Parts: sequence; C-alpha cells; structure tokens
Amino acid sequence: MQKNGFMESKQGQKALIWGRKLLLGAEINGIFPTFASGNKMFMETRSNNIPAYIYTKDNIIRLILLTAAFALVFINLYKPFSSESWYNVSEFKFFLFSSLIILTGVLVVVISRIIMYYYGKKHRIPYTSYAIWILLEIFFMAMFYTIYTVILNPKREYLAAFKESVINTSLVLLLPYAALHLYFSYREKERQLRLLAEDRAETAAQQNVYSFYDEKNELRLSVKRENLLYIESADNYVLIWYLNKGVVTKFMLRNSLKAIEESLTDTNVQRCHRSYMVNFDQVKVIQRRKDGIYMELGVDKVPDIPISKTYSEKVIQWFVNCSC
Repeated sequence: MQKNGFMESKQGQKALIWGRKLLLGAEINGIFPTFASGNKMFMETRSNNIPAYIYTKDNIIRLILLTAAFALVFINLYKPFSSESWYNVSEFKFFLFSSLIILTGVLVVVISRIIMYYYGKKHRIPYTSYAIWILLEIFFMAMFYTIYTVILNPKREYLAAFKESVINTSLVLLLPYAALHLYFSYREKERQLRLLAEDRAETAAQQNVYSFYDEKNELRLSVKRENLLYIESADNYVLIWYLNKGVVTKFMLRNSLKAIEESLTDTNVQRCHRSYMVNFDQVKVIQRRKDGIYMELGVDKVPDIPISKTYSEKVIQWFVNCSC
C-alpha cells in the first residue's frame, strides 16, 4: 500500500498549499512586486517599504555598471560641467581622462550601494528613506564634480558650478535608475508569475492523488484520481475500493465516512448515500429503477451504487457538470 502513498501530514500539506497561494497572491496584486523572503515579502507588499530585490547583490552590480556606462556616454556626448575646457587634448585623450574622472565620481554610488546592501539585510527601507538616499548620492556626486571643475577652472563661480553639477548629476543618476527599476520590476513580476504557475501545477498534481488518513490523522493510503472507484461505510471503518493493476481492490480504513467527505471537499468524490461516496470520474450511467436510483461505474465486478433521496438532486447535478 505504501507504493501508492506519500507520508506527509495532512494539515501541513494543506497549510503549504494555501500559504503559498496567499503569499503569491499578495505579491501579484500588490502595488510593487517583492523579493521572495517569507513573511518579510508579504509585509513589504502591504507597507511603504521598497521591494528587497532593489538592493540584492546582482541588481546593485547591474545598477553600478549601467550608471557608469551611461555617465561615460553622457559626459562624452553632452560634455557637461564645461568639461571641454578641462584638458586641451584630442578627443581620444579627453575620453580617457574624462572616463577616469567619471569612474572616480561613480565611487560615490559604489560606496552608497554597498552600505545599502548591508543595511538592507537587517532593516527594511521605506520609500521616503530611499528617496533621501538617492538625493544624498546626487549631492555628494555633484560636490565631487563641482570641486573638480573649480580646481581645473578657477574662474568658474562655485555656486554656479554646483548648480550645474546638481542638474547634470541628476540626469546621470536618475535616468539609468529609472530604466533599471522598471527592468527590475518587470523581471520580478515574471518571476512571481512563474512561481504562481509552478504552484498551480503542484496543486493540480496533488489533486490528481487522493490521500486517506485514519482517525489519528496518519496517512494510510494514496490513490491516483483515475483509479479510485467508491468509498463505503462499514461501522467504524470505511472501505476504499480502487483499481490496482486493473484489479478491483479493497482497503479498510479506521475512520468515519463524514471525516473522509470533509477531506475530499471540492473534489469529484462526492457523497451520494449515507453509506457511500463515489468518484464521479468513474460514473458512466445514472439509472432510475423500481427500488430507487443507481449509478453504474462501468467497471467489472463493481456493484451499482445507490443514490438516496437526500442526495439525488445534488448527485444528478454533479454528474451533469462532470460530464460537460
């Protein structure tokens, strides 16, 4: 019998399925997607904290590299900070010198994001704090470029140079930040949808197996959906009839039919009589006879299952729905 079974706690199994559904549903329906990290993920979706995927190691590296690349292109094409007057050299040498300066300035972002990475491991970061964090990155980076500009061109007024540096630094940082955050969000939503699809597939796979527990909540039998025939009450036991290698087989389980009915809620195994439950996947015919209504399962050596008046309307409706 253990070949057909998998020994897990029934309550733990249900908690796992519904817990994952709740968690994934909260992420997909939330304002912002979140990084998978248990309850922290769910709380971030409902609170004003930024998603944790923003300060994961891989995404921080992507942000630093793209910011550096964008800054190099920006300063060499747009030539802000009056950078064309920095060096009286050829375009190629200007590119080399400016690259060195830009990369030095990007160290502000590198240091800032390293601090954010380790801070984020222990604390959640609200959106307001994240906005202030970015403003501070702009301020310190602008200060670096202002000082460098004034050193190379002493005739420049400090406040005018700082104002220009703030504007250009904002463009250098905010444009790649905005693009990357949209990209990170898109990737996270894809990941969440993939997890949801996997969760649904796992749930569907579990629904293809009916598991039966005794009165002590210990798993005794698992039967594939297409092999289960019907369940019969026998005093303090139930008899589970199923196909095993094409042979009709009986398994006696100490439990009540009512408890089995509750465990199989929302499945195709339904109560049809005070003493019977039947797998509607196996029902071929419902027939009214002189002595009552019966179901034929179309399997040799399986008796017709009676339908009591109490369940007749429900059973017929269920049979029609299953046949559609």
